[in-house]
Amino acid sequence: MDGIARVSSWALWMVTYQSESLGDLGGCQLTGCGGGPSLVDGMIPTLSAGSGASMERFGLVDNAGALCATFAERSAEVEGLRRLPDESIKELHDAGLFRALQPARFGGLEADPIEFFDAVIAVGGACGSTAWVLSVLAVHNWQLALFDLQAQEEVWGADNRVLIASSYVPSGSVERVDGGYELSGRWHFSSGCDHARWMFLGGVVPREKDAPPPPDMRTFLLPESDYRIEDNWFVAGLAGSGSKIIVVEQVFVPEHRTHRFADLLAIDSPGNSVNTSPLFRVPFGGIFLNGVSTPALGVARGALARFVESSRTRVMADKSPADVDAFTQLRLAEVTASLDGAYLQLAANMAEMVTLAERCDKPTLKRRARYRWDAARTTRIATEAVDAVFEASGGRAIFDSNPLQRAFRDVHAMRGHFNNNPEKAAQVYARAELGFPNKEFLL
Repeated sequence: MDGIARVSSWALWMVTYQSESLGDLGGCQLTGCGGGPSLVDGMIPTLSAGSGASMERFGLVDNAGALCATFAERSAEVEGLRRLPDESIKELHDAGLFRALQPARFGGLEADPIEFFDAVIAVGGACGSTAWVLSVLAVHNWQLALFDLQAQEEVWGADNRVLIASSYVPSGSVERVDGGYELSGRWHFSSGCDHARWMFLGGVVPREKDAPPPPDMRTFLLPESDYRIEDNWFVAGLAGSGSKIIVVEQVFVPEHRTHRFADLLAIDSPGNSVNTSPLFRVPFGGIFLNGVSTPALGVARGALARFVESSRTRVMADKSPADVDAFTQLRLAEVTASLDGAYLQLAANMAEMVTLAERCDKPTLKRRARYRWDAARTTRIATEAVDAVFEASGGRAIFDSNPLQRAFRDVHAMRGHFNNNPEKAAQVYARAELGFPNKEFLL
């Protein structure tokens, strides 16, 4: 039984009674929609009427679970390699996990994103680096579906198992040239880049004369022949993610291999006209932000499971047995509740997004700002949960042979991702709630 089935009754309540009205939806039609009912009086639909109601399920959580023992046994090897081994990538492919969010025209499953993220959480309980790379690369398959069809065919036309890595921070230079753009520079933190044959790079297109704000932020798509990998990945956390530097020197990128963030924000991208599944009408922030928060939730769940197992037979330094150790029991209860609450909120938010997409509606920017806050807050909760069980585990937790020390390092590395910064995300949500102008792309 997957996570959403286990929590469906409570998540249904959360979806039905979220306090924020969807007010200004107004039945707006999105590219690729053929119509359909709109929401009435701002009521958010129930889970049973939304995510999972019409989107097929593919057993991805079971497939992921079948790999977890192997990934856990391999975790020390992954850290030593500083990237995922090729056999792990093959196993993730064979399990259908990279295909989960890929368009059906290229052999993808177009799965319910909740099912996919439940699978990521399961993998995260075994190996944080594996879950991180899986989530990030699979989300890139989802974004490529929003590019111009020509770009999709260039990547997947000959091989639909080709993967795309990324570095979205616009740290390089972009110049306008005939037919496209010229890129140069260095982009950091490209997770899973050793396994990719294409690359997403973030950049800001120079503003044309008298062009109004905001800046034209885009994702640029490059083949592996147009960049090189510089190995600087000697780190304490997420050591197996291989998040290395991408170097580009005066490379031409044609217009059709760019994707405007303004189109993402509007949920109206070139690919929406050909990939018409509701999956591709879910807001970019809803997919991308969950892609970097759910691995942390998985790591925390795995740490909690190991803490529970070890605490059953643990004898304290004063020789007292586990059944009289109130400190351990309190930590267990608090961490369990906090992780379950964070998961339920993410599941409710995703169910809401999918339901709206199925009805050709879209959430308000205020709701999307709330999704961002909830995703970042989940990573903070996951980090605090791992800290709590690590602290409560005593001196044994610091040994290399204890998986808790790896969970501690990995979850703190995940928390360091820019979009997992809860203070920034809280500000984005609060500005939206107070009616201040939106300044965010990732919503």
